[in-house]
Amino acid sequence: MNKRFQSIDKYYVDISSTIDKCKQSVQRAVNDAMVMLYWTIGKYLTCNVLDNTKAEYGQKVVEELAQKLTVNYGKNFGRAALFRMIQFYREFPDDQIVATLSRQLTWSHFVVLLPIEDETKRNFYAVMCSNENWSVRTLRERRKSMLFERTAISKKSDETIKKDLAVLQSENKMSPDLFYRDPYILDFLGLKNTYSEEDLENAILAELENFILEMGSDFAFLARQKHFILDGKDYYIDLLFYHRTLHRLVVIELKLGEFEPEYKGQVELYLRWLSKYEKAEGEEEPVALILCAEKSQQTVELLELDKGNIRVGQYLTKMPPKEILGQKLLQAIEHAKQSQSIKTKK
Repeated sequence: MNKRFQSIDKYYVDISSTIDKCKQSVQRAVNDAMVMLYWTIGKYLTCNVLDNTKAEYGQKVVEELAQKLTVNYGKNFGRAALFRMIQFYREFPDDQIVATLSRQLTWSHFVVLLPIEDETKRNFYAVMCSNENWSVRTLRERRKSMLFERTAISKKSDETIKKDLAVLQSENKMSPDLFYRDPYILDFLGLKNTYSEEDLENAILAELENFILEMGSDFAFLARQKHFILDGKDYYIDLLFYHRTLHRLVVIELKLGEFEPEYKGQVELYLRWLSKYEKAEGEEEPVALILCAEKSQQTVELLELDKGNIRVGQYLTKMPPKEILGQKLLQAIEHAKQSQSIKTKK
């Protein structure tokens, strides 16, 4: 190819890049303006129509306004849309928080978030969605799989959750409790009723993209069967990842059956070796997740593996009915908070 055509190709790439960046900038500006417009309308209707008039009359005024607005501005300002804007303002009354979230979230994201009644849970999904750049579809899937209830942070106090979310949002630093979850839903692996640890590992690597989505974004695969020698003995770490927001190496040890206490010593050795020989300058201490088919909560609590750098999580190769999963998770959260309350009183 002669130099003339090489130059044209380079010019084309440079101009295309400039156009794409401009389009993205325009889209972000339009989204920010639209989200703040809907919030402002919601605030106006709440403060000037609903709060200053009787409920029935106020709702009737909103409905009549919707009819007039729809004629000139379309269905995006119909009855349902206006009441959604009112709900938007009431659930997110701080315009600074809305302005921050709107840099990453579209109005469609907020529509998914609004039905979440619990404020702590709603803030969790909003911040995680913003931090990990979830699509609207991913946000829906995370809610459906009860991610909040499966994440270790759900078992903490509301004050701790709020603090950890604030640090993640302002400093882009994630606490391990926002990363760890239990159980892990690995139904995408397609495993049969009987399989080996090698089958499980192979399936995870074959479906690595889906596995990383379940674990959370900012999660990078480093090695399988990471080998090291200590005192003339060979050791192999099942899976080694790096989490950019945690700023840590993450060990994942796979076990077929129930959690056994000796797994703790095995993984502690892995973490100490990684800390000494693999941890880069500026990184936090490595952490580990022992994934088991079953686990005894009493054993985990006695070994204090519900905190610290080693956690135990159960993996499910089939998604259970949501009602059963929800009941199990809520019981686990209630148990954890009761235990925490007892320890605080002591």
